[in-house]
Amino acid sequence: MIIFAEIFVYMRVRHEQDNTEEVLATIVETMLEAKAQGVTSLDLRELHSAVTDYFVICHAQSKTQVNAIAEKIIDNVRNKLHVHVYHEEGFENSEWILLDYIDVVVHVFLQEKRDFYRLEELWADAERKVYED
Repeated sequence: MIIFAEIFVYMRVRHEQDNTEEVLATIVETMLEAKAQGVTSLDLRELHSAVTDYFVICHAQSKTQVNAIAEKIIDNVRNKLHVHVYHEEGFENSEWILLDYIDVVVHVFLQEKRDFYRLEELWADAERKVYED
């Protein structure tokens, strides 16, 4: 178990980005521009069990809009900051798209899926910031 913990700490430090706050700001700005609803960030840096620094969560009313928001985030972060998404999933059904930027993980939900999974409640100890246009 100690070996696993040491590897995890090593991996976590190795992947930290210098521009995490810029990535976070660009993602939030893009969500708001794309008319995402309920844009919220969770600061997970103080939680020892967290595998990332931030979750950014939003939702939309249709699968088409969920897909469009996620695509716009990928494009804006890449074009403005030259940062590429490390992992993405959920484009197959566009009900919950996850974009992993290592230090920032993005969740774009269809509203009914966000209401069902309630990620904010799972990470209730995290500092929460709600954004409005």
